[in-house]
Amino acid sequence: MFDVKFKIEELKAQIRHHNEKYYQDEKPEISDAEYDKLMIELQKLETENPELLTADSPTQKVGAKPLEKFEKVRHAKPMLSLGNAFSIEDVSDFLTRAKKFLGIDDAENTEVFCEPKIDGLSFTARYENGKLVLAATRGDGEEGENVTQNISTIHSLPKNLKRNFPQILEVRGEIYLSHKEFERINKERLEEGDEVFANPRNAASGSIRQLDSEITKSRRLQYFVYGWGEVSEEKWNSQSEAIEYFKESGFTINERSKLRRNISEIEEYYKNLYELRPDLDYDIDGLVYKINSIKLQERLGFVARAPRWAIAHKFPAEQGKTKIEDITIQVGRTGALTPVAELTPINIGGVLVKRATLHNRDEIERKDIRIGDTVVLQRAGDVIPQVVSVDLEKRTDSKEFTFPDKCPVCSSPAVRENDDAVTRCSGGISCAAQAVEYLKHFISRDAFDIEGLGKKQVEKFYEKEILREPADIFTLEERNNEIHLEKWEGYGETSVTKLFASINTRRKIGVDKFIYSLGIRHIGQENAKLLAKNYISFQEFFESAKKINDIAFAEYNEMLNIDGLGEKIIRSVALFFSNEKHIKIVENLLRQIEVEDFKKSENSDSELAGKSIIFTGTLAKLTRAEAKAMAEKAGAKVVSAISSKTDYLIAGEDAGSKLKKATQLEIKIISEDEFLTLIS
Repeated sequence: MFDVKFKIEELKAQIRHHNEKYYQDEKPEISDAEYDKLMIELQKLETENPELLTADSPTQKVGAKPLEKFEKVRHAKPMLSLGNAFSIEDVSDFLTRAKKFLGIDDAENTEVFCEPKIDGLSFTARYENGKLVLAATRGDGEEGENVTQNISTIHSLPKNLKRNFPQILEVRGEIYLSHKEFERINKERLEEGDEVFANPRNAASGSIRQLDSEITKSRRLQYFVYGWGEVSEEKWNSQSEAIEYFKESGFTINERSKLRRNISEIEEYYKNLYELRPDLDYDIDGLVYKINSIKLQERLGFVARAPRWAIAHKFPAEQGKTKIEDITIQVGRTGALTPVAELTPINIGGVLVKRATLHNRDEIERKDIRIGDTVVLQRAGDVIPQVVSVDLEKRTDSKEFTFPDKCPVCSSPAVRENDDAVTRCSGGISCAAQAVEYLKHFISRDAFDIEGLGKKQVEKFYEKEILREPADIFTLEERNNEIHLEKWEGYGETSVTKLFASINTRRKIGVDKFIYSLGIRHIGQENAKLLAKNYISFQEFFESAKKINDIAFAEYNEMLNIDGLGEKIIRSVALFFSNEKHIKIVENLLRQIEVEDFKKSENSDSELAGKSIIFTGTLAKLTRAEAKAMAEKAGAKVVSAISSKTDYLIAGEDAGSKLKKATQLEIKIISEDEFLTLIS
């Protein structure tokens, strides 16, 4: 069995790049279908291996960081994304999962609100006492850009509400550009010698981010409202009632949205919209399905990136044919050697595609991909385009690709473990490519997030040999009397002062972010948080992690008992901390920074906050998944195996050996009803 997790890690880096190109730069390098194709692969791997699903995965993230030219806005409620379905079978699975979570018979009809998925720019508009006071883009889901003035130019968006409105109302929707307006704008830009927009989505995104609101106004943007954020008083009990309320309040809603009761009706709705798609005056890239009942939505809750009660059903991927001119190798942070096809540029769905990932050696051999081949590309996923197949009829003088047995960067042996599909450079951080990628990970948004220190600066500092390990970042200022950064091209006294100030503000960091920043293989944000919750302080984790390479040690079993962590993850932690170089890197870093203990859940007044609990037997009122989600929300640590450190055992019907062991260990045993009382 190959290492699925590393394949996921490879996809992450590519996805982040394309998310930035799409959301920030508004210049995507790949088409939506290519993006979706690789996302399918990523989601499939995570679904089949839920223990590998981590918060740093592109499936758990939304958009990209806000642009710097607009004031940042912290969303009162996160603007999450949606999980994706690519077939009616995927949609059926989504409904089955939701019903299973709720304990509803799969054969029972459940109302689903269906709506077209607009290919535009997500926004939120906040009304206080009926007056528009703020509008923002989605940004990274937590923080967006303040574009109130620009969104106010959309004439159909109410500036004042004229009916019975709550004191606070945040509506959320999608801004788009009609095909007619898109053609008009591009025609004008051609006449003026400007670069044309690739597609309506890019045009809408660029228009709402104009510093001159008059330009935004001239673009004649439109919108649909599809949901809400913070509301002081909800005046609806279902998704359909909410949309009707928004319509009566003066907002534009999509009249093609419909209520459906089962998978057959949903499939019919999908087919009708898919056939109608070419006749619409706006772009849609799929449909969105939402469990209609608000009560059921609240019970279902959320995962890291998306609600459990909604899913996007994407339209089929777009394809195209082009030639592979060469195959090159990229070296990633964990040493993965990823083959990349260098293509004769091709336009698919309005995006110029020049490169495509070939994933690994097995993928090349399985599809028999050669240099010089004409290949079918598919646009679908969270990553660079994927080669679907080779057009063998056009193969003439193609050349087989020989996978290197040495790293192309540092010439260290390229090795492949028995259960790993990926070939890796064995040089570790001695390899420049790995060291640079490791440092980029360290300063990334979800790790230390040092403003003014980006990927290009890391590359330059590494090249100039002033940055070799993370601790070097925090000694830059004291070494500057030798480095003289202010004399470097692109720097000045002001920018250097700001950089040092930014670095100094990051000398304190939470333990979960710190663990994530270390770049331990398989430890994404979610797993880092699991470890932080369990160990509380980094020092406790550090001392324990150095001992877990011995299976006989109690530290090994303690980590194994953390619900959500498997042996593969623990082996990865053991491997990282068995390396003396890594130990030294961490120790050097700890001399420069302070790692703050993990903070308990906001629901710290709950009696379960910080407690270790375990479920056994069959619950009558909740499904196991629902109970676990509620416990974690209350700040509890849900473990998979009972031990003397377990605080509570929640016993359902037909409880077995765990109940017996809990009695022997004198662990407090409570019923399902008592559990519900505690978390309330």
